Amino acid sequence: MGWPTTCSRRERRLRSYGRFVQFVDELEFAVGWIAPEPPFMQRTSHAVAADGRVWVIDPVDADEALERVRSLGEPAGVVQLLDRHNRDCARVADRLGVPHHAVPDVAPAGAPFEVIPVLRRKRWHEVALWFPEPRTLVCADALGTAPYYRAPSERIGVSPLLRLTPPRTLLAVEPAHVLVGHGAGVHDDAAAAVRAAVSHSRRRIPAWLWSALRSRR
Repeated sequence: MGWPTTCSRRERRLRSYGRFVQFVDELEFAVGWIAPEPPFMQRTSHAVAADGRVWVIDPVDADEALERVRSLGEPAGVVQLLDRHNRDCARVADRLGVPHHAVPDVAPAGAPFEVIPVLRRKRWHEVALWFPEPRTLVCADALGTAPYYRAPSERIGVSPLLRLTPPRTLLAVEPAHVLVGHGAGVHDDAAAAVRAAVSHSRRRIPAWLWSALRSRR
């Protein structure tokens, strides 16, 4: 188990940080895994099941993670939420034998989720997924819980690159669970955490900067 036997040079280097992924967001209908790499990155992948089918979101490839994906149900597709990086989306889709949906503007036919536009710039096209049942929001880089995302008072933070222009489209839903691309998700009063992060992202820039500077000392 661990990384696939055919690893790139980069993946072999990352294995030095630990062989196995760290599982997070272990819910009845979902699971997340953080790649074994420099701890500050906290790149998190997810699988969300609905109606017996499983959607894999922004995955980093690892054998033990794909075993957990299959245990949730029949893989239906791999969804890539951000165009600035591909992670291992294409390879995981190939391994699972399912389509790779790269930054879709609309949900594939029959999918149990809606696509929420987050950002569309020349070099940054990002969407989020909203699963109405069980009220789960899945984000890529727009929101995160890794330490470098958050001001001291925040449980979840807006991307440092978006604090001046926070993704207000995410306020259109009231999630019970928020799964993010960097860090573990939020499952307690998640809607309030998202509202606070988006609504106060600009105001909290000084506190976030001070926290970031202190962490570098």
